[in-house]
Amino acid sequence: MRRTARLLTGTALAVGAVGLVVTPAYGGDAGELKVSPASVVPGGQVNVATAGCRDGGAAGDASAVGAGSFSLAPSTDEEDATGEFRVPPSAQPGTYEIVATCADGGRKVSGDLVVTLTAARGQVHPKGSVKTGVGGAFGRDPVQTVAGVTALAVAAAGGTWLLHRQARGDGI
Repeated sequence: MRRTARLLTGTALAVGAVGLVVTPAYGGDAGELKVSPASVVPGGQVNVATAGCRDGGAAGDASAVGAGSFSLAPSTDEEDATGEFRVPPSAQPGTYEIVATCADGGRKVSGDLVVTLTAARGQVHPKGSVKTGVGGAFGRDPVQTVAGVTALAVAAAGGTWLLHRQARGDGI
């Protein structure tokens, strides 16, 4: 039992040490591609930015959503490389990975884009009625409605009278 515990502890320490060795030298969100807006309808414009490709820009790839390639150029404040593309009107709803390959070293950064059928401005509530076949058979005519309610009342009164007679023993 002790031998197994030592073996597992040694393995965990070795994996941790390897993890420390291969940790990337850059920090923050340098490996992230910021997609704005994160949720878009087909035909919408998308802006992308990354702090990971400051020198020389990057080549973007939005072919997963059907938009093809686009370029990211260093922005005016030299903090991010930015670019834009348009989602094709034929795009299907789903989550798509957008990738950019940095010009300075070929490092790749990626971000997710969600394509929806409705705009993300607010929740859309359905309006109108649903034709299910359940409901009034007479329609909205008040005369027919009164006639139906009267027929139900007469049937209820007659049923009550018959049950009362049977309980008294008079028979039907």
